Amino acid sequence: MAPPDLPAESIILCIPPDSVDASAGYISGWLARGTPGMGVVLLLHGVRSDRRQMLGRAIFLFQSGYSVMLIDLPAHGESSGDRITVGYHEANGVRSAVHYLAELFPDEAFAVIAVSLGAAAFMLSQASPAPHAVVLESMYPTIENAIDHRMQQRLGSFGRLLTPLFLWQLPIRWGISPDQLRPIDALPALHSPVLIMSGAEDRHTPVSETQRLFDAANPPKELSIVAGAAHVDLHAFDPKGYESRVSTFLHKYLCNGNCTVKQSDAERCTQACSNQLVVE
Repeated sequence: MAPPDLPAESIILCIPPDSVDASAGYISGWLARGTPGMGVVLLLHGVRSDRRQMLGRAIFLFQSGYSVMLIDLPAHGESSGDRITVGYHEANGVRSAVHYLAELFPDEAFAVIAVSLGAAAFMLSQASPAPHAVVLESMYPTIENAIDHRMQQRLGSFGRLLTPLFLWQLPIRWGISPDQLRPIDALPALHSPVLIMSGAEDRHTPVSETQRLFDAANPPKELSIVAGAAHVDLHAFDPKGYESRVSTFLHKYLCNGNCTVKQSDAERCTQACSNQLVVE
């Protein structure tokens, strides 16, 4: 059940079978209808979490007038699935959610805000229709990069020697290859305005890799490196700064000038233009 400060209805969407999972599945979620004409935002959580991770974002967006949909990705929360595939199988849930929103709100612009695994799942989904705006937070460029950094954090420099072993196991354990887990390779095909965000102290996806993602993206694009933040929930880390940054970005591409953004918020983001790095 949705919390009282987000008047949302529960939804269940079907997921067709794919090459990884031969059976059909479903995703569970919440949908809160905002002000008509303001646009719709799909929220995608990170690994081993569920839709509740995105609740803070959903509440601020709904209070701003947007309709919002939060889903549990496959193998998370109340959705079906028994194995996490770091974005590959989860991408099927994203496709189903985007298709549902496009049919339910045919006259509304829509955006996607996606975190970590959710961001990878969105990029790997190559969902159609394309959103009018995309926010990607703390996304890994390739599965090799992701494993490398996590092994080094646990075992030091020796950990990198184990990365090839983990990559070798992917086809055996999940039926997919490392080449199928490269979100960065999907960025050139994304022609939606994109805001790429990461923490300045993120050791899972260092700033250098976030810069690689930004370089691979098409304009219009924006890059926000959040000072002091590690691989954490960027909204929880700095709610006011996050909401100001994301509100201004969405206002430019969803509302067509018909939404109301507080002047103080706009002033804090005067540098939020295409191809610009902003350190917050």
